[in-house]
Order: sequence, then structure tokens, then C-alpha cells
Amino acid sequence: MNLVVDFGNTRIKAGVFKETQIQKTFVFASEAQLIDTFQNDPAIKNCLIASVTQAHEITLAKFSSNFNTALFSAHTPIPLINKYTSALTLGSDRMAAAVGSFSLYPNQNVLTIDAGTCIKYNFVNAQNDYLGGAISPGISMRLKAMNQYTSALPLVPFNLSYHQLIGTSTQESLLSGALIASACEVDGMIQRYKEEYDDLLVLITGGDADYLCKQVKNRFFAHQNLLLQGLNTILNYNLEK
Repeated sequence: MNLVVDFGNTRIKAGVFKETQIQKTFVFASEAQLIDTFQNDPAIKNCLIASVTQAHEITLAKFSSNFNTALFSAHTPIPLINKYTSALTLGSDRMAAAVGSFSLYPNQNVLTIDAGTCIKYNFVNAQNDYLGGAISPGISMRLKAMNQYTSALPLVPFNLSYHQLIGTSTQESLLSGALIASACEVDGMIQRYKEEYDDLLVLITGGDADYLCKQVKNRFFAHQNLLLQGLNTILNYNLEK
């Protein structure tokens, strides 16, 4: 069995795979919970860890003593040609999501949108080249920023049920600006890519994907475990090498 782990900015996600098939997914609030769950699991043979923080170091040390474990980095071989000009600064989550899309739709123009702490756009062309994309503030980040960088605007709780275009109060206006405007941004970005690539496929993943999927008008495929799928593809690619 393969274990893949994603240390994100707000949560830890893990997936157990049998070859290419996902068996179970997990979400952990702490590194201790992750370690307790898998450290002595006899079924796990290989593990790949991706992290956009430094919170993975204890896990890496403990798991390495029990099974074949590696940390995904800019030097890890991947089944794509990476044409990002600053590859050493490319987040592991961005590349993993792009590889996840590639594993499902190889040899096609694919835009992957990962809606989490930030909204990340990652593009792989039909030649299986990773070209890059864009990064913008996520929905929660927008709400927090409007509170922190002004003297009067309140911090409004994330309300996924909000759907009104016109906010009739300050709270609703902030929600419209964060939620509806995020969906409009995503729609606009998809449209811009479609103008460049007529046969574009779009995949959306991440914690805020469910909300955006209800608001985005362009055609897309939703895939909540895309990043884990990508990590497992990278792990198997390296095991085969």
C-alpha cells in the first residue's frame, strides 16, 4: 500500500492507495494524529510527503524508520516536463495537483484550479509540459484581509450559503466581495484560458471547490482528491524508476 500526505496551510490530508486506486482518505488536525494513525500500520510500504510548511519534519523522521518514505521536492522526478522558470520556489501542492490532472487526462490541455487558502491555477499543455499559472487570495483570506487592512470593516465569518450578488448590509457586501467575486474571478480565468486553448479541460479541487462549483458557469470537472491522486502518481513513477 502507498501512503501520501499533504501538509497544507490549514490542514493535513492523507490518502491510502493500492497501486493507482485510492482506498481511503483522511483529514487530520495535528501531526500527532497523523503519526498515531499510520506509524505502525503494517500495510503501508511506501510513503510520499508533500508540504508547504515545515510541520512535516517529525512525520518524515518517524515514517522513514518504518517504511520507504520520501519528501516531495523540486528535485523529485515527475511524469511532466517542468517549464516553470523558478522551479525551486514552486509549491509542492501546485505540482501535485497538476500531476493529478495529468494522470486523469494525459496529452490534453488541462487547467487545474485548487481552491484552498489561496486559489491556484496550474496549466499543463497537450505536450505534457507544466507551464505555470496564477495564485490569488482564497475566500477566507479575502475576508481576513479586508478586516486586517482597514480600520472599520469587521471580520465576517465564512458563510457558504451566501449567494446574493448585491449585499444589502456591510456584512453581506463583504461576503459578496469575497465569495461571489471569487467565483467571477474563476469564471473569468477559465474564459481567458479558453480563448488561448479551444480544447481546454478544467478541473477544480480544494476546500472551497464545493462552493465555487455551484457558482462557476463554465464547464468543469470537480475532483476533491486530485492532489492526493497526483502525489500517488509521483510516488509510483519514482518506484517504477
